Amino acid sequence: MLHLTLRQLKVFESVARLRSFSRTAEALHLSQPAVSMQVKQLEESIGLPLFEQMGKKIFLTEAGQELFHYSRAIASQLDEMEGVLARMKGLEQGQLKITVVSTANYFAPQLLASFCQRHPGITINLDVTNREILLQQLANNETDLAIMGQPPDGQDLTAESFMENPLVVIAPPAHALAGKPSIPVRQLGEETFLVREAGSGTRGAMERFFQAHKIPLRTGMVTSTNEAIKQAVQAGMGLGIVSLHTVALELETRRLVILDVESFPITRHWFVVHRKAKRLTPAGENFKAFLLQEAADITKTGMGNGGATNPSLITHHGL
Repeated sequence: MLHLTLRQLKVFESVARLRSFSRTAEALHLSQPAVSMQVKQLEESIGLPLFEQMGKKIFLTEAGQELFHYSRAIASQLDEMEGVLARMKGLEQGQLKITVVSTANYFAPQLLASFCQRHPGITINLDVTNREILLQQLANNETDLAIMGQPPDGQDLTAESFMENPLVVIAPPAHALAGKPSIPVRQLGEETFLVREAGSGTRGAMERFFQAHKIPLRTGMVTSTNEAIKQAVQAGMGLGIVSLHTVALELETRRLVILDVESFPITRHWFVVHRKAKRLTPAGENFKAFLLQEAADITKTGMGNGGATNPSLITHHGL
């Protein structure tokens, strides 16, 4: 196995290119004996002579010619690596993996598109999943940043709130309570609710609310998606409690309405989360800062292109 250093290769490449130990010493700001020593150590490591001298001129041996070819390729790769890392420091390019809970997928692409428009060299891999898998990814260090509701206590996570997440009661427009003002909370105990799966952040907030108000929670269908809840509510199967961010289209088209229930909306927050020991890249640090500073305003005002897909945004799958 060869034992050689990048410094030896750099010195050798310069000697081979300039055909001169003295000019190499001058170019690399080394003494000539230091240059000779580096080449000698390289030859000893390889076990073959690299140069031969005829008169005052030096020539590459066959082994030297082969090594010159590889040393130039290695030097080129190192220069390319240095440029890539420098551009990453300047946020010109890089990759960032973001995992979001399924409810956040209603606004996350809009935020990611806005960020990518400012930093087109950044490729974001977006994974949309449920809360349980998201927490597993954080625990296994499989994602850079996560967007979720209230993170669990007792885990080695850093979580910062960046936007409100109001939960509202939705109903079909023809529901008996639609349009009524200041509906008493206790009246919800008489309704059937379509709910998310156990472990869902929305489900947990809903159950805590009913317990705090000592209201029985009558559940009908249990589903793992907000879309199923919205479709079932439209079909008249019951009421739903969902994030306001998930029903913008249905409210605009009057397929659903929000009931004016006392103590609603339930005010929760969206958090950007990562492992405490996670060393974020410059792209990660800047995306986190972007969320904390601008997410609420961008989501509130919307985007002129409606959140059109950005080529730098790659969606793997949604659950």
